[in-house]
Amino acid sequence: MTEPTCLPTPSPTTARARALCAWPAKATVLRPVAKAKIYAHAKPTPALRKLFAQQVESITWAYKLAPESINLPATPEVPEIEVFEIALKRPDVSHAVLRCIDKAIPFPILFVLRHGGRSQPIAAYKRPSEAAHPPPGHAVTQWVLDDYHAAPWQPDDLPRHGLPLALDLQGLYEQLLRQHLAVPARAGETLRDQLDRLAQLQAKQVAAARLETQLAQEKQFNRKVEINAQLRTMRSELHALAS
Repeated sequence: MTEPTCLPTPSPTTARARALCAWPAKATVLRPVAKAKIYAHAKPTPALRKLFAQQVESITWAYKLAPESINLPATPEVPEIEVFEIALKRPDVSHAVLRCIDKAIPFPILFVLRHGGRSQPIAAYKRPSEAAHPPPGHAVTQWVLDDYHAAPWQPDDLPRHGLPLALDLQGLYEQLLRQHLAVPARAGETLRDQLDRLAQLQAKQVAAARLETQLAQEKQFNRKVEINAQLRTMRSELHALAS
């Protein structure tokens, strides 16, 4: 889960450092989640089960952010938010493992990875499928999951902030997700637009890295000049997307 090198490196005072919240005591669950239950619902392949065994020590349903626990109204898109803590055997986890857990749980999840006295928040934007239209009063059963975004690893003893202010659970979920993103939101920018901009930024970073490799290997002067011009344009586009 290494961050792309072109992204700004956040300091502990940035919004991303706030992704580790002081969760409300009333929202505490602290219930172990057996891997077998995840397997029963998500039907992982043998290869994915092997990743679970290699990477995951334990899974805990740590907190439930819901109307009865934090006094915010639910919405059809976000009826409640789960916080899952995952104790790791090593300081990294495959996103396929997280996706398997997300697939098994029919609610948005915020993950907190834990290893060696440090914690890392990571989450993917999870929203109801536009093709699914459950009747009023019925739960959403089909979800769409975006890419995962992680805030930096932080010491467990770092002071934590309370939940951001919100009018409902959907607003809270969007604010919490934004704290995981490597670029800040622009004024009036929706979460969907912010995620799209970040995806464009990351794609251009890959393209820029490819050009830098070509430049280092190129022998012809004229071709070097051409690649340098392309790089200058791309770096300008990267700066515009990141700001």
